[in-house]
Amino acid sequence: MTKLNELAKMIDHSILHPTLTDADLKRECEVAAKYDVASVCVKPYMVKQAVELLKDTGVLVGCVIGFPAGNSTIEVKRFETEVACSDGAIEIDMVVNIGKALQGDWDYIRKEIETITDECHYHGAIVKVIFETDFVTKEEDIKRLCEICTEVGADYVKTSTGFGFVKGADGKYSYEGATLKNLELMRTYSGPNVKVKAAGGVRTLDQLLAVKEAGCTRCGATATISMLEEAKERFGA
Repeated sequence: MTKLNELAKMIDHSILHPTLTDADLKRECEVAAKYDVASVCVKPYMVKQAVELLKDTGVLVGCVIGFPAGNSTIEVKRFETEVACSDGAIEIDMVVNIGKALQGDWDYIRKEIETITDECHYHGAIVKVIFETDFVTKEEDIKRLCEICTEVGADYVKTSTGFGFVKGADGKYSYEGATLKNLELMRTYSGPNVKVKAAGGVRTLDQLLAVKEAGCTRCGATATISMLEEAKERFGA
C-alpha cells in the first residue's frame, strides 16, 4: 500500500451538510470513488442512493444516527440504525445523548451505546460513537465515555459531528472539532479493540498526518480533494 493509498483509506468522506442535494451526493460519491477513500458518511435518506452509486467501488457506505444533536430516544436511534443497515449502510456514526453525558447519567449512556452497538453488530455493521467534544469538554467525561464504549464493544470513538457550534462572546457560532489533546486522551482511555476517529476541523494534509500520529485510523473530511492532491505531490502516487 502506497502512502497516498494509506492516507486515502483513513478518510470517511463526509456528505452531511443540510443543504446537499441528490446531485451533490452524486458528485461527492464520484470524488470518493476517484480517490478510493475508506467510506462516505451520508444522511439516512441518502444511504440507498450512495450504495447504488458506489456499488462497483471499494468505498464503503456509512450513515449518521441521531445526527447532529443526539437528542432522539434510544429506541428511535435503534430503529434509525436498523433502517440504515437494511438500506445498505455497513458503518454507523451515532451521536450520544449530549445532555445525559453532561449530567453524568452514565447508566442511560451505557444503555444507549450498548443498544446501538448491538443493533449494528446484529446487521454486520460497525459503530462509531460521537462524543461531540465541543460540548462534552471535561476530561473525566471523555474518559468515562471511552470506558463505556470499550465495555460494550463499540468499534470506534469519535470526537465530533462538525456541527457542534458553540456561541462565542461575539455572538458568533464556531466549533473546534478534533483536537490532538482529545484524540490522545481518547486513544489512552479506549481499549485496544476500540479505534479512534477524528472529525471536525481536519482540512489540511499536515492536520491529517497529525491525527494519524495521535492514533487515529479514520478521519471525517470534506477537504478530501485538497488533502489527497497535496499528498500526491508530497509522496507521489
